[in-house]
Amino acid sequence: MNPYPIGLIHYTNVAPILDYLEVPEGVEVIKGVPTEMNAALLSGRVSMANISGVEFIRNADVLSALPDFSVSVLGAVYSVNLFHRKPWGELRGGRIALTAQSATSVALLEVLLQETGVQATLERAEGTALDLLGAGYDGVLRIGDDALREWYGVVGPIGEEVSMLDLPHQKNGVTVTDLAHRWFVLTGHPFAFAVWAYRKDAPPPHTLVQAMRVARRRGIGHLAEVSERHAALLGLPDRVVQHYLWNFRYHLEAPDRLGLSEFADKAAPGHAPIELGVGLPVPSAVS
Repeated sequence: MNPYPIGLIHYTNVAPILDYLEVPEGVEVIKGVPTEMNAALLSGRVSMANISGVEFIRNADVLSALPDFSVSVLGAVYSVNLFHRKPWGELRGGRIALTAQSATSVALLEVLLQETGVQATLERAEGTALDLLGAGYDGVLRIGDDALREWYGVVGPIGEEVSMLDLPHQKNGVTVTDLAHRWFVLTGHPFAFAVWAYRKDAPPPHTLVQAMRVARRRGIGHLAEVSERHAALLGLPDRVVQHYLWNFRYHLEAPDRLGLSEFADKAAPGHAPIELGVGLPVPSAVS
């Protein structure tokens, strides 16, 4: 029997799962960046992957998702940031640079701009946030580990006396708008950045799902060790990375499903019905 191929995207935000994942026999791992794994899943090169929420939504006709796994957050996420000098409302008519981004983060930015009546031009450009602001862009969208480091580079250093519940988002004329927090203010719901999606014609073996559950439990139970390990790789304080990781919701619970449903309706009107597990529908965001 051919091995079951899965695609893994190794960002720090999934470290509590992937650091402890013991891949069962009969499963083949293929690693890559989000755009590669999105394409691999849709082409059938892999049968399951942790892909961006909007790609799952846009391809809900052929994809389902594990009903108890996600990368969601209620409030600030710290790694999906719009860097800007003007207030949000004054970005109207401006230019916003999109560096190497996930489709979900761009779609979230588009939704937030539309919902707040801010029309801006989105352009692809490469560079750090501060470099692109210096080059004349009104805003710069950054995601992932780079965004986390650049946020800290703007607002840090953060001393031990600063509450982790009151971390700064502005310094020296630069504002770092956390898009997940702005989504929470807009909707009151969590935001699901990624799900573990699989092809409806190739559901994952139970041994793999169970191994992921065991890995998640171990990772969350050893969060200090996970944080210390990845803080060293990122060049950030341990406690900042631990705060970053303990914010995440990895189980796709009912509030996360509501947030996913509302985002789907705003970002992809007319999308195919979203399914979790075997025909399990996402509840409506409207009660």
